[in-house]
Amino acid sequence: MGLDSGQEHVIGLVAHPRNPVAGSVALIREFAAAKGATLIAGEGDAARLGADVRGVTAEEFAERATAVVSLGGDGTMLGAMRLVVGRATPVLGVNHGNLGFLVEVSPAELPVALDRLTKGDFVLEPHSCLMVDGAAAFNDAVITGARQWAAVNVDLSVNGVQYGYYRCDAVVACTPTGSTAYNYAAGGPVLSPSVPVLALTAVAPMTGIDRTVVYGADDEVALTNRSPEPARVLLDGVHTRDLDPAAGLGVRLHLDAVNLVRFDAATHARRNRVKLSLLDLPLRPDQLLELVPEEIREQAQRLRSR
Repeated sequence: MGLDSGQEHVIGLVAHPRNPVAGSVALIREFAAAKGATLIAGEGDAARLGADVRGVTAEEFAERATAVVSLGGDGTMLGAMRLVVGRATPVLGVNHGNLGFLVEVSPAELPVALDRLTKGDFVLEPHSCLMVDGAAAFNDAVITGARQWAAVNVDLSVNGVQYGYYRCDAVVACTPTGSTAYNYAAGGPVLSPSVPVLALTAVAPMTGIDRTVVYGADDEVALTNRSPEPARVLLDGVHTRDLDPAAGLGVRLHLDAVNLVRFDAATHARRNRVKLSLLDLPLRPDQLLELVPEEIREQAQRLRSR
């Protein structure tokens, strides 16, 4: 269903706090005016995005937005996704950041993307997240020491049954999407996004559980801080709370928590293969060559043949 479907449309904007996004905002403003759509943004963003962008609370943003446009990199995209967890709201990412694993559209491609969005010429790609005591994390949830170099002691229970403990630098719970981030750096496995699982990986384990354990969508995981001092809890890399001694944290997988707009899933997958190769996944030179766009390969061939 496109934006010409007859319903009132409210486009929610989420912008990178520092990177320049004015060009994309101007295009979206023209698009919204032509379609009779309303523009909203968080109260902290609206003033710098323009007088016609209305500032709203997070609750009103989630309730009113019929589509969300994220202007930034993966961090901005994750923030936009967290705003509409559990809703069918489509989220379109425009890459004003760096690698952008989650973001498909470049600023130069935005006019075409908006036209296709109008026509309904796109598909929705569902993404799961972790629910951590009611808060969402699309990549990972991490328990780590409050002080530098401090280890954490964490008990693990699954579905109410005690299964062991961790003594390590940090414990990482991740989704398949987030498995290529901190989990991967800590030696954990790369998980296919098609598998509805969450994984727990210890970072620099000393004693206790020292291998990654993978749990299903119905498993309820509880992590209890057994350290003598508070631990830090980070959701998608953001310090969100402290976990006091003897306090617990509930973690479960929330399937299909949000829908991302995809115009060309194959192209997006190829781009992500290039980005993953930057993380030193093993690819031979001939496999890397296959990832180069065909027009660039043809241009290089013409230059070599001169």
